Amino acid sequence: MRRTRLTVVVTGLAIAGLTACESVEATSSGGRTTAPPVATVPPAVTAPPAVTAPPVVSTPPVAAAPSVPAVVTAPPAVTPSPAPPAAAPPAAAGAGTTSGTLPAFVGMGLQSAQDAAQKAGFYLLTSHDALGRSRSQIIDRNWKVCTQTPAPGRRDTSTQIDMGAVKLEEQCPTQDQGAGGPTKAGATMPDFKGKAVSVVYDSLDRATSISPKDATAQNRIIIVQSNWQVCAQDPAPGTTLNGQPVTVRAVKFGEACP
Repeated sequence: MRRTRLTVVVTGLAIAGLTACESVEATSSGGRTTAPPVATVPPAVTAPPAVTAPPVVSTPPVAAAPSVPAVVTAPPAVTPSPAPPAAAPPAAAGAGTTSGTLPAFVGMGLQSAQDAAQKAGFYLLTSHDALGRSRSQIIDRNWKVCTQTPAPGRRDTSTQIDMGAVKLEEQCPTQDQGAGGPTKAGATMPDFKGKAVSVVYDSLDRATSISPKDATAQNRIIIVQSNWQVCAQDPAPGTTLNGQPVTVRAVKFGEACP
């Protein structure tokens, strides 16, 4: 019974297969239809397992080091060396005293006289033109001493010594004409005859207008006033001074007035 059933089943399957083949062949003979190729599905690509990134380790912030102010080292203070004490003038004869012996200077050259005074301890020295011409003693070696004040003797070394002098080629006057400097004019015009033109300028007010002229017909220009002596003047001596201009006519010393 079982074998009969299997036979029937196999027979049925065979018949079904033959029928299917005939059907396909019949179709192909009419307009041969080729069954479309079966698309081959590519095998699924298995994605690689995801790589898990290692956890990020947070680095704790580095604390900034506190700023340390730069230490500036000041240079060592320089202590100035004390100035050496001023050299005191040599002591006068007799240490510990303020007096000395003032030598006699008349007849000496002015430079030599000044050196001798300092050697004796006297340093306050002045000089003037003994002829009263208001000349300056620029080169002391070119002058000689005619007078001195005070006279030689024992003196305090702080005493001022004044010497009246003339140039080497000149004669000393019988009386010092320049001691004390020129006399300032008062309210009236002084007598300037025989005096140097420079004395006129020294005696009158500085605001006075003065015109020095050559008394001769040569009409020379008076440049060095101390080299010229007054022959005539206007206004005349004794005239009241009220700011009027002054004119003097002069010749060089050694020349005669016209």
